[in-house]
Amino acid sequence: MFFDNLYPDRMVRSVYDLDWEALSGTYRGVLFDIDNTLVPHGAPADACAERLFARLHALGMGTILISNNDEERVRPFAEQVDSDYVCKAGKPKTRGYLEAMEHMGTVPENTLFVGDQIFTDIWGARRAGVFTVLTDPIDPSTDEPQIVVKRLLERPFRRVRTKPVIM
Repeated sequence: MFFDNLYPDRMVRSVYDLDWEALSGTYRGVLFDIDNTLVPHGAPADACAERLFARLHALGMGTILISNNDEERVRPFAEQVDSDYVCKAGKPKTRGYLEAMEHMGTVPENTLFVGDQIFTDIWGARRAGVFTVLTDPIDPSTDEPQIVVKRLLERPFRRVRTKPVIM
């Protein structure tokens, strides 16, 4: 049971590969990690991120950035993509995810989370009851040393877990 929360519901190469038009039929809100999910670690929002958020907002989807970083990192990025945010979220604790959903007016059943790390992003979102999408990191060479170690430990969980069929 514990390990189930470490497996993503879906995996994609990039957040930019998702069929957002199809997802907008099910999900009203999207929670995003920033670093190595939307841009390389520490980078400002780029044109791709700005276009993605404009597209989501045009589809009627709410967005919130959820990051363990401080406001100095998160606020400028949020302003660039016109999104709300929760900084110092304490991922993988559920507090930040729940706060974000409350702010957006969504519930786990109509909220989607996208991130690149299992032990923070996916574990926390799954525990909050949110559908999870794991991306490949945009640029692993920008990872901080502790993240490099975590990525090695994540390898067994970087796949979608299929539930056994009971007959």
